[in-house]
Amino acid sequence: MAKLYEEMSAEELKAERKALKKRYDAFKARGLNLDMSRGKPGADQLDLSTGIYDIKYYVADGVDVRNYGMMDGIPSCKKLFGDLMGVEAKNVIVGPNASLTLMFDYISQCYTHGTGGNTPWCKLPEVKFLCPVPGYDRHFTILEHFGIKMINIEMKEDGPDMDAIEEYIKDESVKGMFCVPKYSNPQGITYSDDVVRRIASMKPAAKDFRIIWDDAYCVHDLVEDGDKLLNIFDILPEYDNEDMVIEVCSTSKITFPGAGVSAIIASDKNIAEIKKRLQAQTISYDKMNQHRHVQFFGNVDGILEHMKKHAAILKPKFDIVLKHLDEELSGRGIATWFDPKGGYFISLDVMEGCAKRVGELCKEAGVTLTTVGATYPYGIDPKNSNIRIAPSFPPVEELDVAAELLGICVRLACIEKLMANN
Repeated sequence: MAKLYEEMSAEELKAERKALKKRYDAFKARGLNLDMSRGKPGADQLDLSTGIYDIKYYVADGVDVRNYGMMDGIPSCKKLFGDLMGVEAKNVIVGPNASLTLMFDYISQCYTHGTGGNTPWCKLPEVKFLCPVPGYDRHFTILEHFGIKMINIEMKEDGPDMDAIEEYIKDESVKGMFCVPKYSNPQGITYSDDVVRRIASMKPAAKDFRIIWDDAYCVHDLVEDGDKLLNIFDILPEYDNEDMVIEVCSTSKITFPGAGVSAIIASDKNIAEIKKRLQAQTISYDKMNQHRHVQFFGNVDGILEHMKKHAAILKPKFDIVLKHLDEELSGRGIATWFDPKGGYFISLDVMEGCAKRVGELCKEAGVTLTTVGATYPYGIDPKNSNIRIAPSFPPVEELDVAAELLGICVRLACIEKLMANN
């Protein structure tokens, strides 16, 4: 049985380090070049969707989709996304390949022209956003690009700290919040019904407060009994808050990250405002691709069946990482992690002050992790503790090696800190 590192004597720590260093040096001598840095689908996942290009007939809803028009998307694709997200097709705009573009464009709109008839954010002395942490680095990058001040909100087991959020939104300069409500990036936490209801019922001081509800992993279950997320659009009308939430989703991790289809879901008022902006921004997005996706899946059931194939590939990879974390780290008092039912990541919290050293050790031995600190605004993890693990891209054999090495590196980094403090 493993012994708590903090209870080990100096001699015990020294002996433990010596044994681990021997294993580490053996890995290092292999000249590894393994990547667990981004949540990219593996080649075997991408192969699942190659049939999408077998579509040859490009008339949809009585219109030749190869031509201009239908700025907000073809009706059949709007319906597909509407059915998937539990909203009416009229509240859907089908966009480009990436929901990230839709989020950036919406923040741009608020920044330069405002939303709901309110003052453009660029004309205000200060604009702040709430950011549940650890979170998605691309969200933080968007906000930093516009000079929007980011405020850390601690994630709890059922979602973000609502007490803190409800206090911050009393400040009129707090204009919004980014969320990944199902299988949060990176922890894999799904917001509870109570948290969704508290979010939907909020009464921010800012009339133009907007929640970017990034439902990136809406159908990305790893197990049969995946988490269920309450549809916030069913709740918002109870509090006259229909305009507060802007939801986005995409097929980036369903079909192809570089050639998928995204969608933005919003209230009637917000949809009209976004369409007005789109009239200046584009003539139409890729309707041929929208049509291919509709023909390939047919309906939501087709998407769900397709996602079971993804799960069959991904679940063994998650299991490998979790197995090594358990074997290397359990019972030592130096790390905690969450076993998610879906999504794309495993979030590992190591002994405070050790995460960067873990990253350095992994890199020296040929394993690339997500940059330590990236899961926090400005790249600053105040505890230097969180590491995002992305199991999806490496082949199983490489992942097995990388996960074992990661466990060794965590142990070495923590022993180094403990020995330095003795």
